[in-house]
Amino acid sequence: MAIELDPNLNSELVPLSWLIGSWEGVGVVGYPGTPERQFGQRIDFAAPDAAPYLHYTAQAWLLDDSGAPAETLTLETGIWQLVRDRADHDAGPGMMVPTAPNLYPDAAAVEGLRNGDGDFELEVEIVHPGGVMELYVGRVRGPRIDLATDVVARTRTAKEYSASTRMYGLVEGELMWAWDMAALGHELTSHASARLKKVS
Repeated sequence: MAIELDPNLNSELVPLSWLIGSWEGVGVVGYPGTPERQFGQRIDFAAPDAAPYLHYTAQAWLLDDSGAPAETLTLETGIWQLVRDRADHDAGPGMMVPTAPNLYPDAAAVEGLRNGDGDFELEVEIVHPGGVMELYVGRVRGPRIDLATDVVARTRTAKEYSASTRMYGLVEGELMWAWDMAALGHELTSHASARLKKVS
């Protein structure tokens, strides 16, 4: 599958460019003490206005016996970006404007962010309904991403949830992903997986 890059794409997103777009498909969800069910899903990865990060949203819904959408399971939103120190060329904190030229203006400069294994390190923040926020750390190696939670924050009313791992990979033009979760007194165990086709 050829990937055509937008000339306005921030150079820091080249290692993640295979994710950009909209993906839809079907998966299986379950967990100890709950039945295994099929679900439908749409994931969107967008690169807003040449920013050095991807905006991520994922919606999932249960499917009924006929395969039609039933109730909504979740709506996640988040930010995916390469790991590097923030500097004067970055916006923030808050909405503070950048005050220096970009330190990563091209692919050659971004190549310097590879670690000793040749991977790009990745940080991902994901917010869920139900009072849970995850901060993942991981790596990008070609068209594969492995993530593990570094921090899980919960509101007072949230269900018990302590850790998770996720894997995303591009296989024959389709986005495959799997999610293991530690929650409700259980250790890390399989929770959900799906196979998604690109729709835009």
